[in-house]
Amino acid sequence: QVQLVESGGGLVQAGGSLRLSCVSSLSQFSAYVMAWYRQAPGTQRELVAVIGSGGSISYGDPVKGRFTISRDNAKNTVYLQMNSLKPEDTGVYYCNAILAQSYWGQGTQVTVSS
Repeated sequence: QVQLVESGGGLVQAGGSLRLSCVSSLSQFSAYVMAWYRQAPGTQRELVAVIGSGGSISYGDPVKGRFTISRDNAKNTVYLQMNSLKPEDTGVYYCNAILAQSYWGQGTQVTVSS
């Protein structure tokens, strides 16, 4: 059974930073496109950042210049460094792995206070 386990969420003041991690049990992790999504209460899940198997990267407009996605294939882990956090960044952050199938983690809560 494939597992994606997120960690690193928490409560932070506006302007602060958090680093999320997602460790996977995928046997061919390096081949997967990895992404971070987030969902605030009453809203649709939105793409935050994505990193391809070759290292290509794309960000959602609201986080450009503040968030950085990276991956360590040796550790089967994808990271999301979040700086200059804003209250509107509050939500549950989910890790997603895509190849032939799509897998999701259980999510980690990020709360940014004003």
